[in-house]
Amino acid sequence: MSQEHLPTSDIDPRFVVAFEAYDDLADGQRWSTWLDVEPLSRGPEPRPDWVVTSQGAIDTELGVLKTGKEADVFLLDRTDPHDPAQSVVMAAKRYRSPEHRTFHRSAAYTEGRSMKRSRDERAIKRKSTFGREVAAGEWAVSEWSALNRCWSLGLPVPYPVQVDGTEILMEWIQVDGDTAPRLAQTRPEPALLAAYFDQLREAMLTLVRAGLVHGDLSPYNILAAGERLVVIDLPQLVDLVGNVQGFDFLLRDCTNVASWFVRRGLDVDAQELFGDLMAQAF
Repeated sequence: MSQEHLPTSDIDPRFVVAFEAYDDLADGQRWSTWLDVEPLSRGPEPRPDWVVTSQGAIDTELGVLKTGKEADVFLLDRTDPHDPAQSVVMAAKRYRSPEHRTFHRSAAYTEGRSMKRSRDERAIKRKSTFGREVAAGEWAVSEWSALNRCWSLGLPVPYPVQVDGTEILMEWIQVDGDTAPRLAQTRPEPALLAAYFDQLREAMLTLVRAGLVHGDLSPYNILAAGERLVVIDLPQLVDLVGNVQGFDFLLRDCTNVASWFVRRGLDVDAQELFGDLMAQAF
């Protein structure tokens, strides 16, 4: 009920101040969308303590973190102004609108997946405007599902907070208040380099044992958060067996990863890594 519909005598003065403050959101702000999405569109439980679920929280845009061909990532502050403890900065990944993006790789990655509505699938194949809109949503849902599954497997991925249309809110991976660098930007000392490879190999093993392949793994979508690695960009997560190119994607992931470590001075072999993973696949 709005303020003007309440008898003046019934209004607590504290609520009048609250109403005035809430009605005056600045540009780049919105009400928290946490309660706007269905329960299945919220992250898995148990949720980290930092997830803000307050109904009175406000989302504030902090700027662009990364631009890409298919999606842009922003920083988003979600804070309850009446409860400073309810405050967090998250990464907001937003898939581009149909006129600003292409899905040039989707056919290879989505083989083996099924859509619930044949009408949507036909529209995507025709590349109609509606089909491109469906595709944008499908890729957001695909990444959301992948993040949830990987998190549940114990993999080092950002915690998925919520999905709303083409926007995914997730954990912001940072080091001392700054966004964690991509692995490609780092030059770790030998001991840390070896530790990084062991972490990544274990993550790839976990995926393979679950019948999955990242599909686009490289030093550019792995973050170096201090002594730990975090894998990002998962919309193309591939079914190792259901996709006829699944093993090709796995070999390519191994090659991309091993090549970088070799260039940094670690004695590893892509074929050996691939063989180790294949041994765990069945």
